[in-house]
Amino acid sequence: MGLLPDVARDLSVTIPAAGMLVSAYALGVTIGAPIVAIAVANMPRKKALMSLIGVFIVGNLLCAIAPGYAVLMAARIVTAFCHGAFFGIGSVVAAGLVAPNRRAQAIALMFTGLTLANVLGVPLGTALGQLAGWRATFWAVTGIGVLAAIALAICLPAKIDMQKASLVHEFTVLKNPQVLAVLGISALGSASLFSVFTYITPILEDVTGFTPHAVTFVLLLFGLGLTVGSTAGGKLADWRAMPSLVAILCAICVILTIFAGTMHMEYPAMITIFLWGVLVFAIVPPLQIMVVDRASAAPNLASTLNQGAFNLGNATGAWLGGAAIGAGVPLTSLPWVGVTMAICALALTLWSMSAGRRDGMIVAG
Repeated sequence: MGLLPDVARDLSVTIPAAGMLVSAYALGVTIGAPIVAIAVANMPRKKALMSLIGVFIVGNLLCAIAPGYAVLMAARIVTAFCHGAFFGIGSVVAAGLVAPNRRAQAIALMFTGLTLANVLGVPLGTALGQLAGWRATFWAVTGIGVLAAIALAICLPAKIDMQKASLVHEFTVLKNPQVLAVLGISALGSASLFSVFTYITPILEDVTGFTPHAVTFVLLLFGLGLTVGSTAGGKLADWRAMPSLVAILCAICVILTIFAGTMHMEYPAMITIFLWGVLVFAIVPPLQIMVVDRASAAPNLASTLNQGAFNLGNATGAWLGGAAIGAGVPLTSLPWVGVTMAICALALTLWSMSAGRRDGMIVAG
């Protein structure tokens, strides 16, 4: 995102066209994740993860050498296809490598990599691209992908327990309303975040009064909150997943309500944004472990679909925030859009709890 102007200038396209490289990636994750998950359903887990990281490396290499916009777009979509499946299958593998009472913490630790990527990768990638050209960033990511592949080859056990899957069983999981509920909560929770966070830079500059340099620091603070939240969410999910999810969603509603007031003051805004970062990623481990538990017949597909749901919420939230601004809603009112989405996620969570108890189902946590 930080390199869009450079990409647009170099490839002679508009900023909105360059922005489609981001949107297409998110939609590629959403659409491609279940397709790839089914394609590798019966592949040994280590081989599947190695294959997916291989696609990631090739996709970013193609981005680095893309001669034009069309090739760059195709390379982004190819890379996106492996993203959701990697995190989905990786979640199941991580949960299976540890004791039952530490499954959510293992998933949280894996997702800490994602948060660190946002904390460190986004600003460093932007700085590298501005210094040496946007292609240098993709070359760097390609190199990091190679290192990740070597780490997987060395650290993952050669044989990882897995269930044999069939297409019938894989798709049957989508008939389970409890699985669909988790996917819906993931999408709504993500929409709550991105309806506000997509526009956090203009909020911090135009409303709070931060300089562009100070905004970078505040975003790093938010990223630190994400890292803390992922770890805390793992511990809470191993304790009691569903009650923890309810409490966190309530807290998100409260913190966004507070942010509607503190965004006018620098230090209160910084504290609020850090706490918001903690909360929004604390819901990830509970949701991921819940979808794995509820979709025992097809955990890899369900876990992968959950990644697609997060990305669908990403795109939906950004669209909702943009639509609100386009309708004349001021930036100061965007937190209320986020609160509305969080309330919807909370309502669906409470319904899921009620339905699970009514049907005699053992709800996670």
